[in-house]
Amino acid sequence: MSLHVRKIGGVPEETARVARAAFPKGSLAIRIRDELGELFSDADFVGLYPSRGKPAWSPARLALVSVMQFAEGLSDRQAADAVRGRLDWKYLLGLELADPGFDHSVLTEFRDRLIAGDAGIKLMDRVLEAAAKHSLLKAGGRARTDSTIVLSAARQINGLVRLGETLRAALNSVAAREPEWLTGWVPPEWFDRYAIRFEDTRLPKGKTKKMELIEQIGADGLKLLTALHAPGAPDSLRQLDRVQSLRQMWIQQYVVDDGLVRRRDLKDRPPGAERLVTPYDTDARGSVKRGIFWDGYKVHLTETCEPDSPNLITHVATTDATVQDVRLVAPIHAHLAERDLLPDRHLVDAGYATAREVVTARRDYKVNLVGPILASTSWQTKDDGGFSQADFTIDWENRQVTCPNGATSSRWAEDRSQEGTAVVRARFPTAACRPCKAREQCTRSNTKWDMGRRITLRPRAEYEAIQQARAQEDTHEWKEQYAHRAGVEGTISQGVRCFGLRRCRYHGLVKARLQHQLTATAMNFHRLNAWWTDIPRARTRASHLAALRPAA
Repeated sequence: MSLHVRKIGGVPEETARVARAAFPKGSLAIRIRDELGELFSDADFVGLYPSRGKPAWSPARLALVSVMQFAEGLSDRQAADAVRGRLDWKYLLGLELADPGFDHSVLTEFRDRLIAGDAGIKLMDRVLEAAAKHSLLKAGGRARTDSTIVLSAARQINGLVRLGETLRAALNSVAAREPEWLTGWVPPEWFDRYAIRFEDTRLPKGKTKKMELIEQIGADGLKLLTALHAPGAPDSLRQLDRVQSLRQMWIQQYVVDDGLVRRRDLKDRPPGAERLVTPYDTDARGSVKRGIFWDGYKVHLTETCEPDSPNLITHVATTDATVQDVRLVAPIHAHLAERDLLPDRHLVDAGYATAREVVTARRDYKVNLVGPILASTSWQTKDDGGFSQADFTIDWENRQVTCPNGATSSRWAEDRSQEGTAVVRARFPTAACRPCKAREQCTRSNTKWDMGRRITLRPRAEYEAIQQARAQEDTHEWKEQYAHRAGVEGTISQGVRCFGLRRCRYHGLVKARLQHQLTATAMNFHRLNAWWTDIPRARTRASHLAALRPAA
C-alpha cells in the first residue's frame, strides 16, 4: 500500500442534501463535520505509508472512521458497513452516496500503521486543536486526573493453569511452524497432557498432587527448550514469540536443583513489574488495588473542568498495572505544556500528590498541584503523645533540628534514600536522649552506644510544601476547591459503561494504548456534541437515604 495524498474537499452536494433530509435535527457525525470541518488530511499520515505500491484508502477518512467506531462501539465489520450504508457517516467523510467504502480488514492494517508510527495520540491532538480554534478549549483554569484498572484481553488464569498454558501455547506455535519436526520428537503422553486447554481438564485438588503436576510441567518445558536449542532443531523455532515466552516464564518460575526441576519459592520469583501473568499477553501485569486483583493495565485520564466550556479529555496514558500513579504527573504536565494546554490548578487524588511532585509542578510548569498529601505513617504519629517529625523545629539556615524538649541535633547530612531521592538525615546525641524523661515518646532505639533520635527530612522546598499543604487541607476554601476533582469519577464511569474502557479489545500494551487514545477522542466527540446541543451535565446521583443526610 502507498499513499497518494488527495484533498478531500467539501461534502458532495447530493450527499449533503439527502443526509440533511434524513437527519433534519442533525446527528453526532453531521455536527462534527459542520462544527469542526475537515479534521484530518492525508498529508498528516505520509510517514506511515511507503511511496510505492497500490494506492491506499484515504487515511484521513480512516482516522475519522476509527474514532467513530469507538464512539458508537462498533466492530471493524460494523464500521465498514456504516461507511457503505449510513448517510450521516458519508456526510462526515465527504463521500458520494454510491461510494462502496472498503473491506473491514483495512481498519486492522490502519491501526497497525498508527501503532508503528506512534500516531494514535495525533488524532486526539488534532481534535483538541480544532476545539481550541473554536474557543472551546484553552490553557489555564482547572484540570483533573484519575486512573482506573484495565483488564487484559487474555483470560485471567491461576498459577498452575498459567504454567500449563504457557507450555501448551509454545507447543501449538511449534506445531504450526514445523509439524514434521515436532511429530518426530514429541513424547506420545504429551498429546493427552497438552492437547486441550488446561482449565478444561480435571486438575488435581490436593496440594501435593498439584505440586507434582507443576514440577512435571516444569520438567516437560525444560525438555522442550533443550530440544529446541539442540543442533538438529530448526533455528526459526527458537525465535517464536510463544517459545520466548516459555523461556522467560520458566526462568521466572523454575530452578534446576541437583538435576531436578522445582518451582521457585514465592520470595525467589521476580517482582510484579517483571513477572509474566499469561502467555497470551506478555505485556500484562498483575496488580492489586483496594483488595481488587487484576491482570492487565491502568489508564489515566486528564480532563478540563471549567463551567463555561465542555469538559474535554486532554491527555490519556496507558501503563502496565504495576506503575504507580505518581510517576504519571511529570509526563502529563510535559505533554500538556508541549500543546499549550497546561492548567493553573491540577486536581488529583493522593496517589498522584507527593511533596516532590507539588514542588516540581510549581517550579517547572507553574502548575498548582492540588491533592491530599498522605499523612505520616511513623509510630510516633499513630501513638497518642508520641513526638512526630512535625513536633520538631527545623533551622534550615543553621542546619539544625531542635526537639520539643529543647535538645539540638549533633549531626546534619545530605544523603539519598533507598529509592534514590534526596533526603537530609539529622541525628541527636546519645548524651541528650538517654536521660530524657520523654524518651519513650520519641525513640525506641535501645542500642547502648546509640540511643539518640534520628530524623529523615525531605529537602527544604518539599518539606515546606508538605507543611503548607497539610495546613490548607483543613480549610473550607481548599475543600471547596478540591471538591471539583470528584467529577473525574464520572468521566471514568462514562468510559467504562459506554465505551468499554476497562476491557482491552486487543492484546499488548501498544494496542491497549491506541485503544484508549481512540476511546478518549470518541468521548470528546460526544462531549462536544452535548455542548452544541445544550445537553446539561449530569448531576452526581445520590440515593434516597443519602438525600436525607442533615447539612453539616
